[in-house]
Amino acid sequence: MLRIIICGLAFALASLGVSAESYKMTLSGASPSGLWTMIGMGIDGAVKDSFPGSTITYQTSGGGLANIALIDQGKVELGIAHDVELHIANLGAKPFPKPITSLRAIALLYNWAPMQMVITKAFAEKYGIHSFDDIAVKKPPLRVAFNKRGNITEHVAVAMFKAIGVTVDDIRNWGGDIIYAASDEQGDLMKDKRIDMFANGVFVRTSFIVQAGDAVELVLLPVSERVINNLSQELHVAPFVIKAGSYPWQTVDVPTVALGAVLAVNSRMDDKVAHDLAGALHKHIERLQGAHSSLKVITPEFLASQKVIPYHPGAEAYYREAGLLK
Repeated sequence: MLRIIICGLAFALASLGVSAESYKMTLSGASPSGLWTMIGMGIDGAVKDSFPGSTITYQTSGGGLANIALIDQGKVELGIAHDVELHIANLGAKPFPKPITSLRAIALLYNWAPMQMVITKAFAEKYGIHSFDDIAVKKPPLRVAFNKRGNITEHVAVAMFKAIGVTVDDIRNWGGDIIYAASDEQGDLMKDKRIDMFANGVFVRTSFIVQAGDAVELVLLPVSERVINNLSQELHVAPFVIKAGSYPWQTVDVPTVALGAVLAVNSRMDDKVAHDLAGALHKHIERLQGAHSSLKVITPEFLASQKVIPYHPGAEAYYREAGLLK
């Protein structure tokens, strides 16, 4: 009798388009606050809407590189990682002792976190710096802030300077200095005039940049096509243009490169589970779009458009069924 009741309930739910299945998973993000936390809430909401009773628990970590290791080791079911970090893992470059081949994508979450090379107008005018490449030519006593060591934007910033022929030692030899600081701290350093420049990969109009620009006259340095092409090949970052007027003090389009983020899982995940996750994000995409104002532009096609790692076969099957992949 009990079996008949359960089967009848499952049939009734199915007839209403409701799944009797629920999921309990851990999503590894980064800090306990910020964009990835909000994305985690969006993912949790989408899965709950598709599979009532589900819970996607957000776990803090050291960021994408740490999440890649956690997914590879099977310690979490889901993780967020930047495209650059996934590329590094594919290569087995530091900090990984060997290539990581177990990661599979569920969805692309965004690809519009540009590297913003922000310098004070006074310093740029004093040393005749009109572009990022000019730093290598002028060799100014530049006090520049990178993100904290180990943060992927610090890695990309160093690579960008290397692409114009400038090392950390060069900057110090010119009488400058390197400061390693989190984003909000970079803004405070700029406002207090303790640095001349910061290089960081964040969304356009992120608050710490806006606030720094309210206190000090700033310039956004364009990156040359040569450097953009170099970085695109080396790090798998994409070309990006920060549109004129994005900041009150920015009057022209500024080319650079941008980081993206991917929701990743282990290749060992069951195909049905991956299929269900992709379906939940697609069918309830408004949960992701509502997680942060900058995510409103996410489309179903965008979820299926990353190319850094393979999609999980279950997710790929869903996207093909939905007509999002050919």
